Amino acid sequence: MTAGMLTVTTEPAAVSATLRNDWLDLEHRAQPTVFLSWQWLGHWLHVYQPDALVLRVSEGERLVGLGLVVETDERRHGVLKSRCLRLHQTGHKLLDQIWIEYNGFLAERGKEDAVAKACLEHLCVAMPGWDEFILGAIDADEADRYARITGLFKHLRWEAPCFGVDLDGLRRSGGHYLDTLSRNTRYQINRAHRLYGERGEVKLVRPDSVEEALAAFGRIGPKHLERWGNGPDQSGFANPDFVRFHRELIRAQWPEGGVDLVSVMAGDEEIACFYNLLHNQVVYFYLGGMAVETDNRLKPGLLGHSLCIEDYRHHGFHYYDFMGGDERYKSNLGHFHRNLVQIALQRPRFKLKLEDVARRARNRWLGEASANNEH
Repeated sequence: MTAGMLTVTTEPAAVSATLRNDWLDLEHRAQPTVFLSWQWLGHWLHVYQPDALVLRVSEGERLVGLGLVVETDERRHGVLKSRCLRLHQTGHKLLDQIWIEYNGFLAERGKEDAVAKACLEHLCVAMPGWDEFILGAIDADEADRYARITGLFKHLRWEAPCFGVDLDGLRRSGGHYLDTLSRNTRYQINRAHRLYGERGEVKLVRPDSVEEALAAFGRIGPKHLERWGNGPDQSGFANPDFVRFHRELIRAQWPEGGVDLVSVMAGDEEIACFYNLLHNQVVYFYLGGMAVETDNRLKPGLLGHSLCIEDYRHHGFHYYDFMGGDERYKSNLGHFHRNLVQIALQRPRFKLKLEDVARRARNRWLGEASANNEH
């Protein structure tokens, strides 16, 4: 299909002999986050082997855009069956728990809007069989733009703010990270540092081998399970597919500098351990495990993040991204930089309109019930 000066073609990812080289070439001409890099998506294809379709956007002979879509059936409420198209997700809950963020189409710098428009128009015209195009987690402004391009109803499924720290700005200011925080947060971190210092030197320690990196990831598991729980939609460490994805990612990317495992030590005791993704000198805090303390003056997470932020600043990284989530520590330690959403762009199907009416009625009833309980 041709959209303006751009041409969109498709082929199954499984038979695309040039996909890796094409993706890496375009990646160098784009400004992707780690989640649109081959570092992440190439690994996703390798580990989960989804039945993905490659979207290629060309301007003449020049490749300017790429995307991977997967089509599956989703059942909801026991009766509703929806044919769903997803971008860079499988449609299988356990496989999608790795939770891509900053999603979108990979596009050459300056052509992001044109590539998105070409891909969306192709999906709407050339693939008429789907009911919903599920996108997430994607920048909220970009989601609005996608809805305008397609003219489809936008159903919001999830949303969260993002916070982070501008490490380049910190270096330019010449100040210390702690000086940028509120007086209360700074006091809590300094107090925790002093109290942990009574156990021994507080320092950051990194693995010396991929085996040590995998061991560090393994040590996060029990702490993460204790904090988030082992049920559905809770800690990924309860999901073998999640653990397998990340263990293999660490094995592949730790030698390349694409992941970082950082232990925060107080003497001989590990009080926190962080698993970060690294791409284009940006740090993406993915998950961590913190010691459980009975003394609430001890803040291993706050202290650990503050030490990591200073360390990454010292090593020339540009940004420390806490990514999506409204946890208080993220807003205390970082600055808001965007909203992320997961949306479903829905075709005008009667079953989806009926679902929306039922959803609105339920939400209205819950709101009224909550208001009545307050009186």
